[in-house]
Amino acid sequence: MPNSTPWCNGSASFPLEWRPSRWLIGALALIAVLAPIAVLQSEMPRPWAWPLAALAAGYGIRLAWREGRKPPRILDWPLPGATLSWRGPILFLRAPGLALAWWPDTLDAATRRELRLASMAP
Repeated sequence: MPNSTPWCNGSASFPLEWRPSRWLIGALALIAVLAPIAVLQSEMPRPWAWPLAALAAGYGIRLAWREGRKPPRILDWPLPGATLSWRGPILFLRAPGLALAWWPDTLDAATRRELRLASMAP
């Protein structure tokens, strides 16, 4: 049928939402708790260990807070010059002036599959 619509349009775009991952924020907070303990359990002299432990805790808290304050974004996929790469369940997007990561708690399975198929299309 010459007037029928094709099943798949390789150039179709769709909105892609990015938001901060609660898993990443939790992992950074956990590091903020465990890093000072690791410093204090080492054989570092105590006069240096306590300030370094406080610095490690403060830096971990700062990283978790900063990650949690990032605003959500809506991207129109495909982006020009963008590349997708996968590291296990984590998706990385790199584009000129943009680098984002989607953790499993921020990207549902259907969108993950759609992105995987869209990234393989020529």
